[in-house]
Amino acid sequence: MTYCVAIKLNAGLVFLSDSRTNAGLDQISTFRKMIVYEKPDDRFMVLLSAGNLSISQSIREILQIEKLKDHEADEGITIWNAKSMFDAARVLGSAIRRVHDRDAAALKQAGVDFNVSLVFGGQIQGEGMRLFQVYSAGNFIEATPETPYFQVGESKYGKPVLDRVITPETPLDEAAKCALVSMDSTLKSNLSVGLPLDMVVYEADQFQTDKVVCIDENNPYFRMLHSSWGEKLREVFDSIEDPMWNGEHTEVPLLQPASRSLPLKKISTPDERLI
Repeated sequence: MTYCVAIKLNAGLVFLSDSRTNAGLDQISTFRKMIVYEKPDDRFMVLLSAGNLSISQSIREILQIEKLKDHEADEGITIWNAKSMFDAARVLGSAIRRVHDRDAAALKQAGVDFNVSLVFGGQIQGEGMRLFQVYSAGNFIEATPETPYFQVGESKYGKPVLDRVITPETPLDEAAKCALVSMDSTLKSNLSVGLPLDMVVYEADQFQTDKVVCIDENNPYFRMLHSSWGEKLREVFDSIEDPMWNGEHTEVPLLQPASRSLPLKKISTPDERLI
């Protein structure tokens, strides 16, 4: 498994991925799941991948040279000459379908599903930043102000903190911190996600970034975050009163046995059973 998250903000983009792959408890390896495509002053794009490693590696390789032609006479659209991130995402979808056409039948014969999930985002000169989640059929959806982030892989453990913190107005550094907390929560609950982590923080309209970092178990900031997040959660938890079942001297609503708050009555007709 893996866990990747990408966040689109008014101020920029945040990308974070782990690097663990495994095919059983005794077959654990480290592979990068993030790749950056950059042409300074023109375009900056990041691809995150989850799913079958051989499929995602093939897609990444083909994407470098893939040309999408709407008409035979076209020169062809690539990720390097696309005029919009939408067209670049279409090129990625085409690369996925090419790998599917080449490998899907053989994989199925071997009992392996064609399984890949991708997040692709960035900015091309002439338009704003955009972020897409791309599926194994090559189709995709785009992030919106109501849904400003995408996750792929083992997403459930890291989602609650993103839902509570992230909005389009969130500052970049705060969003980066939130992404790391989201990853830490996933690392804590799922052994199939592991260090090192790759993180990219991109500021809007820059078309390049120097905030590219690899985070391992010795990174002092991540160690501090891991320790502080666990301690603060425990402090908040301990500060909340325990349930009071029969107390009377409190302003907090009480939890009472159902027999006291919801009197039971005998069900005598089928209609009443639906109430």
